[in-house]
Amino acid sequence: MMLSLTSWVSRGLVLFAMVLTTASITISGEWEKEGVTYAELGSDVALKCPGANPSNSSVFSSTSGWQRSGGSGLPTDSSIQQGQLLLSHVDLSSEGIYSCQDGSGLLLGSVALRVGRLPGPPSVACRASNYENFSCFWTPSVETHLPTRYIATYLMKQPPGTDKSRSRVSNVGLCVQDPALPFSCTVSKSQFWSSYRVNVTEVNPLGSSFSLLDIIAHSITKPDPPEHVRVEPVPLAPRRLHVSWAYPSSWPKEPSFQLHFRVRYRPVFHSSWSMVETSNLSEVITDALMGLEHAVQVSAKDFLDAGSWSEWSPEARGWPAAGQVAEPSEAAPDTVELDPPAEEPSLSPDNEPVAGHGDSMEKVATLVSLGIVAFFALMALLLFAFLVWIRAKKQSKEADKHQDLLAAATHLKALPKAQIL
Repeated sequence: MMLSLTSWVSRGLVLFAMVLTTASITISGEWEKEGVTYAELGSDVALKCPGANPSNSSVFSSTSGWQRSGGSGLPTDSSIQQGQLLLSHVDLSSEGIYSCQDGSGLLLGSVALRVGRLPGPPSVACRASNYENFSCFWTPSVETHLPTRYIATYLMKQPPGTDKSRSRVSNVGLCVQDPALPFSCTVSKSQFWSSYRVNVTEVNPLGSSFSLLDIIAHSITKPDPPEHVRVEPVPLAPRRLHVSWAYPSSWPKEPSFQLHFRVRYRPVFHSSWSMVETSNLSEVITDALMGLEHAVQVSAKDFLDAGSWSEWSPEARGWPAAGQVAEPSEAAPDTVELDPPAEEPSLSPDNEPVAGHGDSMEKVATLVSLGIVAFFALMALLLFAFLVWIRAKKQSKEADKHQDLLAAATHLKALPKAQIL
């Protein structure tokens, strides 16, 4: 019971700290500009004349004491009450600068009316492009038509029992916003295995609304795409391409947090991709199509498989070695016919690439296939010979039986008739 009470008190202190941080930023008086009145769509608004003396409000006997700039005139349902201009069910067309005059036509003052909506909870998502920082991005859920600002804070959660509530409150901080990117913020020096609660509050002159998002730093890891992707031919190997790349500049080069990669490639005029994975910064493609330009892209992911794959890098292109000699005509690229990978033409002895690991595997696979075919052929031959032997033996037994019957018949015919009877 005491543990549960302590937990609730701790959560209350944390929530209070986050609200206090947001409130201290929100209450800045930014929206309290002199001469501007903000109203919610569909509400009733009473505009006060800034320079009028309340004791002389009787001079506004009709709406003629009020005017709206731009020559658009007052809304049709406007009225005067105690010197104030009353507007019913305002909408966006009600916006403008309203000025008031006394009975002699002397300008007393003016007030600007802005109409909009209360903010709604923003839609928030977070991503870590490395293990040192993470960023959050949001989009508004309501079009308010009013000036808006955002306050982003975070709370780093700690495992239960590790620290007291006081230290938990100290883990509340600001998610720093870049003025050039108004819908994002960054938490620097984050802890890769820690949990965070992010609070993004949208504020406008009518009020505020917030969204909470719980995240674990390593689960939102998504590196930036690899950089400096290069595709180069392999000399004397018309079906090979050497692909190399570099770590994204946003990923610190530390031995504790490495990346592994996947490489996808295809002929430029082909629609389907082939793919390989590697932990190196280069890879040799062994099944490129001779004489065709290939497109290559590389993607990265945390070596421990945390988070998700990065976006694909921009395409890099290259020709196999033989493709530099016999390039397809640029005037008619659509006439290039691609052979399916399973039916690629065999290489002539003069163009045979240097034997490598891939070629050895192909030779072993070929020998195994030939061995299997020879085994089944031998079994079929033995089965055929066995069936012929069985048939011959059966025919031999029938011939012997027939010969015995003939001999018996001949013997009976040779006996005297009296013996037979």
